[in-house]
Amino acid sequence: MDGYFLTFFTQQNRTHEGVPLAEWLVARAREIGVRGATVIPGREGFGDDGRFHSDGFFDMEDRPIQVEMVLADAECDRLLAEIAARRLRIFYTRSRVEFGHTSGS
Repeated sequence: MDGYFLTFFTQQNRTHEGVPLAEWLVARAREIGVRGATVIPGREGFGDDGRFHSDGFFDMEDRPIQVEMVLADAECDRLLAEIAARRLRIFYTRSRVEFGHTSGS
């Protein structure tokens, strides 16, 4: 299949509707039929605001988080449209990919 590899970049302390943003993204992806998503905690980084984010002892709530998923075209359009409708500002990357399963048992 053809589709998109979509990665969202956020921080552990960001929430939407009282839920951590990474958790909300995964739940919404699942609800629209995305077959899988991965949440990856980062050790450190900086955002487009220039602020440094870290998983250090004093900064655990500010830990960088990535949410990655592979989606069909329609799934990607639907998820991004829902994020836009909720006026959420989340940095993301989107790349065209081919995906599927290898043969096997």
